[in-house]
Amino acid sequence: MTSETSTSSPPAPARQATGLILAVCCAAQFMVVLDVSIVNVALPTIRTSLGFDAPGLQWVVNAYTIAFAGFLLLGGRLADLFGRRRTFLTGIAVFTAASLLGGLANSATLLVVARAIQGLGAAVVAPATLTVLATTFTTPETRARAFGIWGGVVGAGGAVGSLAGGLLTGLLSWRWILFINVPIGVVLLVLAARVVSDVDTGRRGRTLDVWGGLSATVGVMALVYGIVGTEAHGWASVHTLVALGGGVVVLAFFVLDQARLAKDPLLPLSIFRHRNVVAANLVVFASGAALFAMFYFLTLFLQQVLGYGPVAAGLAYLPLAAALTVSARGSAKLLPKWGPRTLLLGGLALTAIGLGWLALLTTTSTFAGGVLGPTVVVGIGQGAVMASATMAGTAGLPMNQAGLASGLINATRQLGGAIGLAALAAVAAGARSPESGYVLALAIAAIIAVVALAAAAAAPGKPRSAAG
Repeated sequence: MTSETSTSSPPAPARQATGLILAVCCAAQFMVVLDVSIVNVALPTIRTSLGFDAPGLQWVVNAYTIAFAGFLLLGGRLADLFGRRRTFLTGIAVFTAASLLGGLANSATLLVVARAIQGLGAAVVAPATLTVLATTFTTPETRARAFGIWGGVVGAGGAVGSLAGGLLTGLLSWRWILFINVPIGVVLLVLAARVVSDVDTGRRGRTLDVWGGLSATVGVMALVYGIVGTEAHGWASVHTLVALGGGVVVLAFFVLDQARLAKDPLLPLSIFRHRNVVAANLVVFASGAALFAMFYFLTLFLQQVLGYGPVAAGLAYLPLAAALTVSARGSAKLLPKWGPRTLLLGGLALTAIGLGWLALLTTTSTFAGGVLGPTVVVGIGQGAVMASATMAGTAGLPMNQAGLASGLINATRQLGGAIGLAALAAVAAGARSPESGYVLALAIAAIIAVVALAAAAAAPGKPRSAAG
């Protein structure tokens, strides 16, 4: 490729090359989404192996999701400054190295640190995949197909993660839930170096809002740390109040930075003037909180109450993964006719029903009678939500804000998962028994999905052409 083609809008690549680019981007996105949930089934084994206490165990999940969410907006700027190829390769390299470090961890602290570094790498990879796809597939038809496949990968990643985590933990060791990323990451590095080139997006003159990225991440971490600590210290303790108050102060600085201080803010506050952006982000925040909680607490219930092994617990998620994938693809086809609002309302209603059904689990529940039905219902509901949330959050926006809105939705989903899991874990810890705490958390997750229906009602409705 000549220097001219690498620094300007590229010509239409051959179908084989674009297919490989799509495969690389989807595999990279699948890997980073997978690692949100792949550790869930392994948590009891990890706790025994490294000596985690009950409140600290959720940091194996939250260290990843907080770093992922907190740096996602910052990571989205890197391709503008350093080029899509270099950014993509760097993110994969960081993620792969952190996976190796986590797999070798011999202490709880080292594993949490490795998971946080993984999240940082994921925050670079995820927006880079969108940038690569958007600049490779330039016609409406090819771009719609590429983003449809990418969206299906995002939707299935969480459920498949639980399945993969169970199989790897049961057949090999919990360490392989991290080691498995190393050969995949190496292959992706080789393929991406061959097929991903740089293009001039016309935005290389922008600056990096480091203070914005740091303040967003530190503020969220302080809030989650304060919530997690309530089990040991109580809500009214100095420890909790200082952590929560510090988080609020740091996040207030983030808002000030975005409004007044940053030359190129990560999150221009003008984006929130659009009602559909606010509605979509409230929906995905609540949806992330409910879904992350389901994976975490249902996994613990299956293993610690019903006596499932890691492999059986992972296989229990297979129907959910299938339902979510089919629902996401089917909902994507319905979007042009029905609009995001109908699918969001229906998806959240099904999610609430499924979670409420799971909250009826008892110590004598069977898979067929107590787990299969509700997880399939949740999968159908979440497939509809994931397929329509991004469209709802970007509808009617100018092109120069569509990418920002998409990145915001990704970050909000991760934030909802991290904060929701921390809050529900604190509530569950105060229950009279572990099993009652798990089902209480699932019941509250169902209520969260019901509350989100109010936000979904404000999403864009049926397109005018379809309505007519």
